[in-house]
Amino acid sequence: MFGKILIANRGEIAVRIARAAAELGMRTVAIYSEDDSRSLHVLRADDARPLKGRGASAYLDIAQVVQAALDAGCDAVHPGYGFLSENAAFVRACRDAGLVFIGPSPEAIRAMGNKAGAKEIMQKAGVPTVPGYQGVDQSDAVMLAEAKKIGFPVMIKAVAGGGGRGMRLVADATSFPDALRSARSEAQGAFGDPTVILERAIADPRHIEIQVFGDRHGNAIHLGERDCSVQRRHQKLIEE
Repeated sequence: MFGKILIANRGEIAVRIARAAAELGMRTVAIYSEDDSRSLHVLRADDARPLKGRGASAYLDIAQVVQAALDAGCDAVHPGYGFLSENAAFVRACRDAGLVFIGPSPEAIRAMGNKAGAKEIMQKAGVPTVPGYQGVDQSDAVMLAEAKKIGFPVMIKAVAGGGGRGMRLVADATSFPDALRSARSEAQGAFGDPTVILERAIADPRHIEIQVFGDRHGNAIHLGERDCSVQRRHQKLIEE
């Protein structure tokens, strides 16, 4: 059990983490940007530390977040989702500072937290994947050429993070450049990384997930199948 946890996030997920920690008898520390000083997650935590900066950029500042945890006397950091939750550099920074990162190791995040890298691992393992492009050349001309090879409609997806951010469904080549710029901008703002991949869009898909949890002691469980097909703007609304 941890004595005090820094919640490296804001909004609804931070409130949920604070509530769960309280039920387990652990104290929590919120962080907040200059815009969020009166937000609910700040009020629900036992302590709160301000961050310099406004908006999402403040929560993406690794050095500032780690220092807030140290200043507050925390022994662990919970990232929530989005922001730095899939950032291997953040996990390493927590480890170097003597903080426990409640989540995957930096090695696991490097392997699976990046959509391009994860897809390459799956392809090498012989797992069927959706046709697409995850190359290092991110120039506009190459991305458009690859989209034409894949065939429209295509999906543009940010390699980092999740939650439907940095994703665009593109119907034809004419609308591709604007969609690419928009996806990159959103990905940069949400995850600090504008890199994207391309995939063939699948019409009327079923989105099935199997969630797996493992710990450092070699224990692993799965939670069965979940149908996540009910979505809005590529964000799951209902999981059955």
